[in-house]
Amino acid sequence: MLKRVLQALAVVAVTAGAALADPNFWKHEWPETDFSRTSVPHWGEILSGGPPKDGIPAISDPQFIRVAQAKGIGPTEPVVTVEIDGAEPRAYPIRYLTWHEIVNDTVGGVPVAVTFCPLCNSAITFDRRAKGRVLTFGVSGKLRNSDMVMYDRETQSWWQQAVGQGIVGEMNGVKLTALPTWMESWAQFKARHPEGLVMAEPAFSRSYGSNPYVNYDSSARPFLYNGEMPPHGIPALERVVRVGDRAWPMTRLADIGLVREAGVEIEWTAGQASALDAGTIARGRDVGSIRVRDAQGRDLAHDVMFAFAFHAFWPDGDWMLGN
Repeated sequence: MLKRVLQALAVVAVTAGAALADPNFWKHEWPETDFSRTSVPHWGEILSGGPPKDGIPAISDPQFIRVAQAKGIGPTEPVVTVEIDGAEPRAYPIRYLTWHEIVNDTVGGVPVAVTFCPLCNSAITFDRRAKGRVLTFGVSGKLRNSDMVMYDRETQSWWQQAVGQGIVGEMNGVKLTALPTWMESWAQFKARHPEGLVMAEPAFSRSYGSNPYVNYDSSARPFLYNGEMPPHGIPALERVVRVGDRAWPMTRLADIGLVREAGVEIEWTAGQASALDAGTIARGRDVGSIRVRDAQGRDLAHDVMFAFAFHAFWPDGDWMLGN
């Protein structure tokens, strides 16, 4: 059913996107965006994902409760863990990020944007400071290579989530700093931080805990993506661990558990459910959790994304296949 729905939506969106891939059309919704400044080679790369601007509402006033107070989160459900010096550890459940995609927060004095693009399985936390300003991010409703295009409310510039870079407007070409946060299971977070904080359920009418993209990560092709498939016979929707411009296939990591190469250490641990498998996130198959550290044991910024998205945004990137 999902496959038929996605295929139908893709045909409509691609057709409409091709016809409307023109800043003159977008200006009625984005009158303050400077479309003369862009690094996008062809406007046709940007498509509507369906919802309009802010149709997927980002969160800018997250509330938190203690781990012991949280109810209803399954032990294998994924969370984004944010640990910043001077602040209590915080978990941002994917059950909420699936429906909101961005949480603007401040942790230990650092303004952060915790982001999750379901269509690319990309969960990255950014420092919201850029060019001397603190930005607040929202969901544009646009996609490029199936990846969320964010925007900032201060300059109305567009940003590519997977890359963390401005692609349209005043902030075109500006890079955000990615922070060393990671996805793990709720049980794994609780075990390390029994007194930690977890984001409370937002005050929106959403089916939190459910997955609107049932069986998506078993699909042969991604949604709203017309680019090249990954090389080396790697399935388009296989998860890879991206560190810089290198990608390690998750299947390789799951087979051996620990990799030390290219100056990084990547450890795979069982126990985290896929957020893009079963209709209920907690029942998703086990895809494992990843920690990425440098030679001194310090956590490194990274992403666990689908292979097609890595190839789309890093076409000359290195595939760490272990051969």
